[in-house]
Amino acid sequence: MIAVALTAATTAQQAGAAPFAAYVMDGRTGKTLHSQNGDTPLHPASLTKMMTLYLAFAAIEQGRVRLDSRFTVSQHAASMPPSKLGLRPGQQIELRYLIRAAAVKSANDAATVIGEGLAGSEPAFAQQMTATARALGMRNTQFRNANGLSADGHYSSAHDLTILGRHLFYDFPQYYSIFSRRSADAGVGTVNSTNARFLDNYQGADGIKTGYTRAAGFNLTASAQRGQQRVMATVMGGTSTAQRNQIMAQLLDAGFSRSPARVAVVKPATVVVQPQRVRRATVPQAQAVAAVPRTVTVRPAANVASIATSVAPVRRTQSVAAAAPSPGGIDLSEALREAMATRPEPSPERPVPARTRAPAPVAEGDDSGSAVASLRPPTKPEGSSPDSDLSPDSAAAAPPAKSSAEPALAPARPARRDSAASLDGGTVKLASLESGDRPAAGKAASTNWGITLGRYRSKAEAEQMLLKTALREADALGEGLRKVGESKRGYEARFVNLSRAQAQLACDKLQARSQKCTVNAP
Repeated sequence: MIAVALTAATTAQQAGAAPFAAYVMDGRTGKTLHSQNGDTPLHPASLTKMMTLYLAFAAIEQGRVRLDSRFTVSQHAASMPPSKLGLRPGQQIELRYLIRAAAVKSANDAATVIGEGLAGSEPAFAQQMTATARALGMRNTQFRNANGLSADGHYSSAHDLTILGRHLFYDFPQYYSIFSRRSADAGVGTVNSTNARFLDNYQGADGIKTGYTRAAGFNLTASAQRGQQRVMATVMGGTSTAQRNQIMAQLLDAGFSRSPARVAVVKPATVVVQPQRVRRATVPQAQAVAAVPRTVTVRPAANVASIATSVAPVRRTQSVAAAAPSPGGIDLSEALREAMATRPEPSPERPVPARTRAPAPVAEGDDSGSAVASLRPPTKPEGSSPDSDLSPDSAAAAPPAKSSAEPALAPARPARRDSAASLDGGTVKLASLESGDRPAAGKAASTNWGITLGRYRSKAEAEQMLLKTALREADALGEGLRKVGESKRGYEARFVNLSRAQAQLACDKLQARSQKCTVNAP
């Protein structure tokens, strides 16, 4: 188990912030790598939209709707608070644009239109969402709406939301690439991703979804792949976008270090969703759904009460006990405590409301801020169809795609910025090399220098020292990679991929604080 952010969670709760929870899973097998309040029911905020999109993808695959099916915007949907697309009552808009707006911008009005269009009303859709959650194995989840705005009886858990993220990856690989888009055409204009900062700053990240409300705090379900490994995680109750992303990066790093390099993939059981009612828009003739092994059929419950669990509706004042680290786990709490002592404050675009006075009105459901507005839209291949961002991704990370009735071209992904994460004003590479890894072939000799911080009794101790050093000396280490070398005498904590000047500067700074450090020449 990986004990992370215990002090951060306790401090946040004492300050009156949303309760904290974290869960880390091996994406290939579904095995738990870490859980801290993982099964505690909390406000999911816009992570709710993952289920809305799951049901939309299921309806498309079953032939009940198409990407070009036009949905009518109700007065209720148009009245949703931001983040929103700005839809008008009576307006008709294609499903492909609603999906893009809900997945990329986290638009509350778009998600509500999807739910009403598929089930006839948002309450009916919420029942189907909850019934599907039960079939997927989400035991601490109940939905009341399609967008995630706070409501009594609307809750989920970090564990459940990670399960849902894994099902999106394996059940609908042909649509999964939408979660890695930095921007998208939503019909009425271009929308920018609420998750662009994390996607750009964490090596291997390819999704999935952010969420924010006052009651929930800053939430994120993320997925990343490195080599044959895939790790998925959920953080709930962050105090800012930067702090949440920082904790997520450390959780994923620790997850990659704990999961096996190679393991047989165990895909989750497929769920076939049965609609509650025929939607009102014109739809193509229903297509037969091929039988699949290990299939669960979901039929909606007669009413909400019949699918409710014994878990009481979550409220903002709910207390959450911090989980204790398990024996032999990686305790990152000290490093996190030091990082959070100078953690970035919430962005001006999305401040955390002051606790000493009545909070001013603030839009809920979007923590993107304005920083992503300057990102250029991805370049589409010439002649590509408007729905190309909902088609199978060409990257090898995704499993083989299912056949889709909607032909489309795979999009060209925008070039990512250097895979580094901004931590406390500095930049530090978040990759971690295993014992047998080496710098990439052909790398200039000038970056083959490194430093050694000493030898430790366990790999966990070495990893913790590397993390603490990365947080303290981000500027000096630049793009240095953390590496733990194993020998009969113990575990060596090293930074590699440095220039000679970087290595010497980092060692000089560490030795000035009486920290052992040795420069390693190529």
